Amino acid sequence: MKVLGCKPLEDAGFANGFSTRGGGVSDFPENSLNLAGFDEDSAENIFENRRRFLAAFDGKYDLATAWQVHGDGVKVVKSNDDVKNSEERLDALVSAREDTLVGVKTADCVPVLIGDPVTRSFAAVHAGWKGTAAAIVVRAIEKMRSEYAAEPHNFIAAIGPCAACENYEVGEDVIERFQQTVPDHQKYFQETRPGHALVDLKLANRDLMTAAGIQMANIFISPYCTIARTDLFFSYRVEKKKYGKTGRLLSVVGRR
Repeated sequence: MKVLGCKPLEDAGFANGFSTRGGGVSDFPENSLNLAGFDEDSAENIFENRRRFLAAFDGKYDLATAWQVHGDGVKVVKSNDDVKNSEERLDALVSAREDTLVGVKTADCVPVLIGDPVTRSFAAVHAGWKGTAAAIVVRAIEKMRSEYAAEPHNFIAAIGPCAACENYEVGEDVIERFQQTVPDHQKYFQETRPGHALVDLKLANRDLMTAAGIQMANIFISPYCTIARTDLFFSYRVEKKKYGKTGRLLSVVGRR
């Protein structure tokens, strides 16, 4: 099993990790570390895969997640009940709770992890194209400010493996949504054929974070593309066609 981490986040006191697909017990295909919700795999497999993944982190952590719906809702995790309730339909989680990891599941969408070394609050964000167009990462930043008086210029952020521009073609529905909601939307698209273009969600989320006050030097971006590297990652676009299903990666952050 391999887990990718952002060293600047780690050095600032935040346990963090982006899972990869190997070393598990699921058949997506065989021996996959599927970390999806319980509706997409057996509970036995998911619990064992989560146990293996969490064992990669020093210490014992509770894991808080949500039922992701490609929206802009943000969950605040403060109590044991908040941790246990993974059925709320939201796409970002923020917390400052000790011994807790907040996590989001992806398989081509953009995972973003954020930590504030001053207040020790943190966030995990699931930003697909719909979430990016809705500025979900900005909603998470705003929630950190309102709940914990965290100031974005102190934040450290990591953008994890996702579908990258050179492999991620979208249609008019995506282009039109960005046109309606994202400033300077043209810079994120490279036309491929009429009505279609490659979209750079990593760049879009980086720019949303800098516009919200995070310093460019404090944003770290993974070079990996999930579509190109299915040896390491799950890809909904690639594997849904092959197997009729795909696993999910899990990206987590918490106070170390």
